[in-house]
Amino acid sequence: MSATLIDGKAFAERTRERIARDVTRLKAEKGVVPGLAVVLVGDDPASRVYVASKERQAREAGFHSVTYRLSGDVAEAEVLKTIADLNADPAIHGILVQLPLPEGIDSWKVILAIDPDKDVDGFHPVNAGRLSIGLPGPVPCTPKGCMMLLEDTLGDISGKSALVIGRSTIVGKPMAMLLLAANATVTIAHSRTRNLAELGRQADILVAAVGKPHFVQGDWIKPGAVVLDVGINRLDPTEEYPKGRLVGDVDFEAARAVAGAITPVPGGIGPMTIACLLDNTLAACQARLETGSE
Repeated sequence: MSATLIDGKAFAERTRERIARDVTRLKAEKGVVPGLAVVLVGDDPASRVYVASKERQAREAGFHSVTYRLSGDVAEAEVLKTIADLNADPAIHGILVQLPLPEGIDSWKVILAIDPDKDVDGFHPVNAGRLSIGLPGPVPCTPKGCMMLLEDTLGDISGKSALVIGRSTIVGKPMAMLLLAANATVTIAHSRTRNLAELGRQADILVAAVGKPHFVQGDWIKPGAVVLDVGINRLDPTEEYPKGRLVGDVDFEAARAVAGAITPVPGGIGPMTIACLLDNTLAACQARLETGSE
């Protein structure tokens, strides 16, 4: 048995094409273009690459895209003022502050400063609360992308047993909330869960988001299960991979021999994150139109 590969890259491309069509229609019918602002503080190389990709994909989808690049030694007050200005800007529907922030800047203070309706990362406590009680609002992009791939793979997941390994506010907790909303029976585990392997063998759906390379072993997987590997870990450089090979939280080859479907790393969950960021921004724009505040 060899698991079906879940092609997140292809699904993300189709999602962006759908978003671009919606943006074209919105501009033609309402004269409105969704606006996305990204705030990048400091010069972290990974963040710079990621933000550049966001900029490119936003422009390709027809968005009004702006990026504020602030120096790493900028005062926290200046970051907060930038966010306040974006909150008040009617041309901006989504605000994303690229994390991590440099030392000396309180990440939670910055996140709390974002208008919850423009918080397209879905990190604001107001949006976490909306998700937990089933109200509409921005959902963190990576869990949202996981759900899109999962529903495309399985269709109805009602009654399925799901194991989420990881308890972060960015992936693990919102992922569990989304699965519960879809009527799955959900267990949240983490690296210190004692009977983790046994829990894995009982799960129809396994989501790995623990941040440890090859943490989930092949014999933890229930035969035929769907495995979503959220982890992105770079191994030490080798002659074959001078920059270090990217691997997930799952031992891919071992799990592939048991699972029914699995996301690869790279090319699985990762491409969905930016696609869902654009989708959240489009939804924020549409929501403002519906309330008449545009």
